[in-house]
Amino acid sequence: MTAGKKVKGRKHHIITDTTGHLLKVKVHAANIHDTVSGGDVFIGALAKYPTIKGCCADEGYRKTFENIVLSLGKTVKISAKIKPKEWTVLPQRWVVERTLSWLNNSRRLSKDYEILTASAENMIMISHFATLLKRF
Repeated sequence: MTAGKKVKGRKHHIITDTTGHLLKVKVHAANIHDTVSGGDVFIGALAKYPTIKGCCADEGYRKTFENIVLSLGKTVKISAKIKPKEWTVLPQRWVVERTLSWLNNSRRLSKDYEILTASAENMIMISHFATLLKRF
C-alpha cells in the first residue's frame, strides 16, 4: 500500500497483491491524512477480497492505519525508512512502486484530466487492465 502524490490537491492510494496487480484504488482530496484514508482503502479491499490475511505498508501508515487493520483481525507489517546514504530493495514496497511505475506509462494518467475522483479511480483501473492485456 502506498500513496501516490502526482497532482496538487489529490492523493492516490492503491492496494496490490503480491504480484503487483491492483486490488483497490482510492483517489481523494489531499487534506485527508494517509493513515485515515489508507484504513478506508484497506477496508474496501477486504470487503471485496475477504481472504486477505494482512498487509505491508510504508512508515507513513503508522498509528491509525495499524489500529484499523489490527481491529479487523488482520496483520500489518510496516517497513522501516531507508537511511539517506543507503539504498536497498524492500521487496514488499518494490511491488507497489513497480505498479505505480506501470501506471505512470499511461498517457491519460500523466496529468489530472479527470474532474471527479471516481473517474480518476476508473481511469487508473482501465490503465492497469491495458497494461495486463499488453502482456498477453
